[in-house]
Amino acid sequence: MPVQDYFEDSVVGNRKASTSMSRTQTEISQVLGNLNKLAPAGYALGLHIQYTTPKFMFQTYPKDWLDYYSQNGLIMSDPMVAWGFEHAGFCRWSDLDDSAGVMKQAGEHGMKFGAVYATDAGDSRSIGGFARNDREFDDAELEKMKVIVDDLHDSMADQAKLTPDTIQQLKNMSVMVTHPGS
Repeated sequence: MPVQDYFEDSVVGNRKASTSMSRTQTEISQVLGNLNKLAPAGYALGLHIQYTTPKFMFQTYPKDWLDYYSQNGLIMSDPMVAWGFEHAGFCRWSDLDDSAGVMKQAGEHGMKFGAVYATDAGDSRSIGGFARNDREFDDAELEKMKVIVDDLHDSMADQAKLTPDTIQQLKNMSVMVTHPGS
């Protein structure tokens, strides 16, 4: 069952693995759009991270935050990144050890509340950070994000099963989502 069905019906749990390995750009756009609805202050999603590099990266955080984050090398002290490489599951930003103040700085850029989700399939890991500016995520929202990320992780697990056109579309979408207008 496509992730779209889970989102619209709010059905979670006992999810079947995705059977379609060649998702269209439209389907992926719809799924990412669901993350936009759930994380109105933005998200960053790195899919199939091997070592430290994701195969696909989608970011919708505010541009001023992405610029500030990059210019100040905050990835090196980002507690979401550290948590995502060491754990699987969810953690709210308020529960992270933020000794470097990265989450506090995110709050100053309109992302006051958030969560990190990580999934590990053994050979690769996907990590997502999700933000809001008004309140903590509730458990139902976290579960919906889990279903979406797990579905994307499963759907894009084996590039050999994705058509070259689909792989190129995903790379193009990564640029378009992260740098609108590019």
